[in-house]
Amino acid sequence: MSSLTLAQANELLTAALAAARVAGHAPMAVVVLDDAGHLKAAQREDGASMFRVDIATGKAWASVGMGVNSRVLAERAKGNPNFFTTLAATADGRFLPQTGAVLIKSADGHILGAVGASGGTGDEDEAICQAGVRAIGLIAA
Repeated sequence: MSSLTLAQANELLTAALAAARVAGHAPMAVVVLDDAGHLKAAQREDGASMFRVDIATGKAWASVGMGVNSRVLAERAKGNPNFFTTLAATADGRFLPQTGAVLIKSADGHILGAVGASGGTGDEDEAICQAGVRAIGLIAA
């Protein structure tokens, strides 16, 4: 597989939001980006705050841009806050190193994009992203 399709992105969104409903999380937003950080698909549940899509996008954008999940970025930011503040400034605020996004990888390890969520805790956001990626048969990394 060379790229993430719109159909896959939409199926991923549906599965991630379904996982959030099953878990009883607050209203969520989920954003899927391709491997270049471009929007593939996004949804914001009824009742999710106006910031949720932007936060989910920032998490996914940081993840795909750095090639690791946002949990790793959050940990790295603790040890090097000046660098991560500079990254956010360089990216016009789109770079958000907070737990809640995972890479979407093919079976051969190729990065196809990233998915980010916002609305719950970082752990909750990350869990629904992972569920969405697994639901379409790809690897959440």
